[in-house]
Amino acid sequence: MTLTPEIRCLISTFNLITMITKTVDSIEKALDGVSDGMTFLLGGFGLCGIPENAISELVRRKVKDLTCISNNAGVDDFGLGLMLQNRQIKKMVASYVGENDEFERQMLSGELDVELIPQGTLAERCRAAQSGFPAFYTPAGFGTEVAIGKETREFDGKMYVLEKAVVADFSFVKAWKGDVAGNLIFKGTARNFNPNMCGAASITVAEVEELVPAGRLDPNQIHIPGIFVQRIVQGHNYQKRIEQRTVRPQS
Repeated sequence: MTLTPEIRCLISTFNLITMITKTVDSIEKALDGVSDGMTFLLGGFGLCGIPENAISELVRRKVKDLTCISNNAGVDDFGLGLMLQNRQIKKMVASYVGENDEFERQMLSGELDVELIPQGTLAERCRAAQSGFPAFYTPAGFGTEVAIGKETREFDGKMYVLEKAVVADFSFVKAWKGDVAGNLIFKGTARNFNPNMCGAASITVAEVEELVPAGRLDPNQIHIPGIFVQRIVQGHNYQKRIEQRTVRPQS
C-alpha cells in the first residue's frame, strides 16, 4: 500500500508524540537537583491545588535557607506550614498569609523575612517570567509601601509601578490531569496560580492526580502545554482540606 504524504505526516507526528515523555518514577526523582538556598515557586490557591507530594519530599529532605514564592503559606499542619515548622524557609513571598499562626509568630519575631505582594501582581510576575518578559508596569501598589524603591512612571495621566518577573530555580505545581508529554489540565480554583508558575522557573515539576498516555487528553481542554514542564509525576494520597469550614446552623 502506498502511503500519501498526509498519512506519512500523521504517522511521523504520532511517533514524535509517543517518543516524548517527561515522566519520572517518583517524587524523589522529580526533585533531583534541589538544594539549600534555592528559590521555589509553589502553586495553589489557599489549600486548593497545592503540590502536596513535593512539599512532603522537601520536608523529608530538610533542605533549608529557602525562598518560597506562593500565594499563601499554608496552615500550621499542612502545606508550606510544615516547612515553616521545620524552619526551612528563610524568606516568604506571598499575597495571603492569614491562616498560619506559626508564620505570624516567625514574621513578628524577625525569624522570617517576608515580602507581601498584591495578589494580581504576584500572578502577573509569574506569568511575565513564563512569557520571557523581564518586567511590567502595574497601577497596583502605587503610593503605598509596595512601591518603595521601585521605578514609577505615568501613562495617560495614571501612575504605575515597575514590577520585575520572578526568578526561581524550581516551580512545583499540582494539576488534576496530565499526560506523559507534560500537558496539564487544572481544576477549579487550582487554576489561579498553578498555570502561571509553569515555565516560570528553570525547572518545572508537575505532580498530577491522574497521569495518562500522550494523546489521551482533549487538546481543547489543555491549560498548559508540555513545553512549559520538564518533569511530571503521578501523585498520591492527596488530602481535600477545607481552610475555613462554614456550615448552616441547625434549625
